[in-house]
Amino acid sequence: MTGSERRKHIVDRIRQSEKPVSGTALAKECQVSRQVIVQDIALIRAAGYDILSTHRGYRLNEGQQVSRVFQVRHTDAQIEEELFTIVDLGGRVKNVMVDHQVYGQVRAPLLISSRRTASAFLEEIHSGKSSPLKHLTSDYHYHLIQADSEDTLDLIQEALHEKGFLISVAAEGEEGTACGDA
Repeated sequence: MTGSERRKHIVDRIRQSEKPVSGTALAKECQVSRQVIVQDIALIRAAGYDILSTHRGYRLNEGQQVSRVFQVRHTDAQIEEELFTIVDLGGRVKNVMVDHQVYGQVRAPLLISSRRTASAFLEEIHSGKSSPLKHLTSDYHYHLIQADSEDTLDLIQEALHEKGFLISVAAEGEEGTACGDA
């Protein structure tokens, strides 16, 4: 399990639990030390999650959350504009997905919730260590966007449309049909 996969597991596990989840339990599930879990919690918090530490374990402090999947297309030079538009309007970019004709659906967690986390992501891309998944599908890709209300998602949708980035919108779980067709 990679670090990003482990952090996604931690968030999912805490979110799904009705009671606090101990760091020891998370360490055992992920087969890492408790110190690695503490470091992961710090990174998860830096990504914008409100993780509460209690004497019984970790809890995720989330209000009502709604999600929508946006299919978008833009140039590499417009990645920053896309991400800043989403976070400035109150959205969180949970992941990026592409629907490749050979490899099928490829998905990666992003956990971008602020300009700071967007900038850190862009630094990784610009460092040359990797390239955006959208390169696999002629720049077509999907983002699962989470927000506190449907109104916020509507604002994000409108802004992405006005900028010419938006291709289509799907309910969560319906992504993965148009990328290869466009």
